[in-house]
Amino acid sequence: MAAVIAALIGLLVLGALVYDITRLFGSQEPPRPPLARLRGRRAALEAAELRVVGLHLHHRVDQAAYQQRMSSLAHGRRTPARPASAMGGRHG
Repeated sequence: MAAVIAALIGLLVLGALVYDITRLFGSQEPPRPPLARLRGRRAALEAAELRVVGLHLHHRVDQAAYQQRMSSLAHGRRTPARPASAMGGRHG
């Protein structure tokens, strides 16, 4: 009985090994970003959030700009999305 259990465990391990190898070489999808990059992005978003809160506490941005910036940070963008009319361009 112990030999049968050992054989089944061996087959499961072998199957997992084959699955991982085929997934590693057969996948055309890009690999996930490393954890360090994810931590760096999260830290950058947190730093931007603290900066926006500081600006708001010192009355350097109004409530609408504060809400817009915090909303863009919540969506993962460090720079706020601006309407097309507010984008930099030629001033005639």
